Amino acid sequence: MFDKILIANRGEIACRVIRTCRHLGISPIAVYSEADATAQHVRLADSAYPIGGPRPADSYLRGDAIIEAALKSGAQAIHPGYGFLSENADFADAVARAGLVFIGPSGDSMRRMGSKAGAKELMAARNVPVVPGYTGEDQDAALLAREAERIGFPLMIKAAYGGGGKGMRIVRAAGEFAANLESCQREAKNAFGRDRVLLERYVEHPRHIEFQVFGDTHGNIVHLNERECSAQRRYQKVLEETPSPFVTPELRAKMGDAAVAAARALDYVNAGTVEFIVGQGGDFYFMEINTRLQVEHPVTEMVLGLDLVELQLRVAAGEALPGSLIRNKSIPQHGHAIELRLYAEDPEQGFLPGSGRLEMLRLPAPSRHVRIDSGVVEGDTVTIFYDPMIAKLIVWDETRDAALVRMREALAACAVVGPKSNVEFLERLVRHPAVVEGRIDTGYLDRHLDEFVGASAGDDGTPLFAAATAWLLREEAQAPIDALASSDPHSPWARADAWRVGHAGKRIVALLDRGERVEIAAHGANGAYRLDAGTSHATVTHAQLESGTLNAEIDGVSRRWQVMLDRDGIAVHDGMRRRVFTHAPSFTWTQDASASGDRVVAPMPGRIVVVKAKAGDEVAEGQELLVMEAMKMELSLKSPRAGKVETVQATAGDFVEADALLVKLEAR
Repeated sequence: MFDKILIANRGEIACRVIRTCRHLGISPIAVYSEADATAQHVRLADSAYPIGGPRPADSYLRGDAIIEAALKSGAQAIHPGYGFLSENADFADAVARAGLVFIGPSGDSMRRMGSKAGAKELMAARNVPVVPGYTGEDQDAALLAREAERIGFPLMIKAAYGGGGKGMRIVRAAGEFAANLESCQREAKNAFGRDRVLLERYVEHPRHIEFQVFGDTHGNIVHLNERECSAQRRYQKVLEETPSPFVTPELRAKMGDAAVAAARALDYVNAGTVEFIVGQGGDFYFMEINTRLQVEHPVTEMVLGLDLVELQLRVAAGEALPGSLIRNKSIPQHGHAIELRLYAEDPEQGFLPGSGRLEMLRLPAPSRHVRIDSGVVEGDTVTIFYDPMIAKLIVWDETRDAALVRMREALAACAVVGPKSNVEFLERLVRHPAVVEGRIDTGYLDRHLDEFVGASAGDDGTPLFAAATAWLLREEAQAPIDALASSDPHSPWARADAWRVGHAGKRIVALLDRGERVEIAAHGANGAYRLDAGTSHATVTHAQLESGTLNAEIDGVSRRWQVMLDRDGIAVHDGMRRRVFTHAPSFTWTQDASASGDRVVAPMPGRIVVVKAKAGDEVAEGQELLVMEAMKMELSLKSPRAGKVETVQATAGDFVEADALLVKLEAR
């Protein structure tokens, strides 16, 4: 076994590999970019080496710098994690040439399997069902357009190298092909360093089911059962689980045999994943092979009692797979595991990635049933340069129904203050009938997004009044403290109950509810209030806020909420649903509508990758003017109206802050 390894990655996966290294007595070495100098993986490693600037191309994609750091540190092997250089055959070869061990398959296997195009061609030659498409190396745009016509629409454009839902586009008509091709190639080039794409027929309403495979240098190859990843949004996996609620024992055997056959044909070594598109009738088609560890590998670990990273390290060190795995054609599993990804993103704004300091981060306590994989802690910063994942929540229980209950409890224990998060979206996801009944397909979330985002059915306004009540109680508790620090601690004007000579107290609590300002007029104090919000009214009695729990009687019904308050807002959770409100000033300010309609501003910090307009251009409403990259995503910035461009204040390559003016139209 190795004494020291270098981890060529960052964030959650780097921390994950470090944990296994500690368990095995291996010294973990980290690398870091300028943006990650104080990151958790740097703090957890025995030593860490700087490798360049904050952009991936200047650091984590620099194979030469990583190998140099490994040699300098005395590491014997390099673990690539996932993403970045994990499926780069040239990097794997360079590691071997440097006299180091690459903890993964060989560069040759990657070239045959790591390319989605090459893998499809191989499977077709082995009589494994593949979806009709084009996988050629000729990437001439005109040729690709002709091939698209031959394949037929709808079709999918996919980056030939990479994963994680990046570099993918569905095209439903010939007229949409050119623009989607350009965008996909640009995103693939930036994320994976290569812009080659493949085309394939798009299978309507498919399920996404993958098989974990493992091979060693002694000729042994096994599969470790399936994971279902059908809950996706724009091809980004949202929920992963094992076993699949769709797969029968017979289908599992067929798909498992196909996965092992694919790996055996290549004498595959180390961890890999064979991914299939599965039709509603159980017909399955090879989709791709990922020559690395998957983000969702913890669910497999939870039901099998294995450490897949440990297996990776042992296989890379020349050990054989355990006999218990080799003897069983299909590995027995126990219970059901589910994984969700907690992101810094705003579902209410099209899942716009977020960034900023995690002022507060509360996650459920790890236990036999709950596992947390994270690369950040409270006080860390989610940067604009990398994926905005905060944590992976993984739960296990004896049955799927029990595991779903565990996940709901885990989510209820989460709280994020700083960048917005998708926790409310995830809570609605795991209660949705399509998920609970196991009938979701890869396009369901995109087709029914309004069922997971926005106002929910049956919301009677009670959460708003609960939030206002909690805010009032906190004001009242804080007022005496503030008064003691003032020059006149006994002044009646310092009281929080709004007492005034000649009339009953009245206070205004102003909250933003999904971006809409709501003013709640409050009469009363000390846990008894009359609340008015427009045409809605509530009578609150016996309200108490203690240790993050609000108990109150609202309109004659006693209720209980978990409450999280900070200076900027409040979240209330009734055990079923979470509602998040932002505190607004008691005065209003309205931007000049005509002015806002003349400008295109940056929605968040990021880098401008394409500028498609110049001063003097006549543009149409909705016309794309710039393309911006942030958090590994491309954002299309469009004209708010028809008009003439007055100025363009950004060029390709510029880094811009949130709300920076990028394009101004001439006033009408």
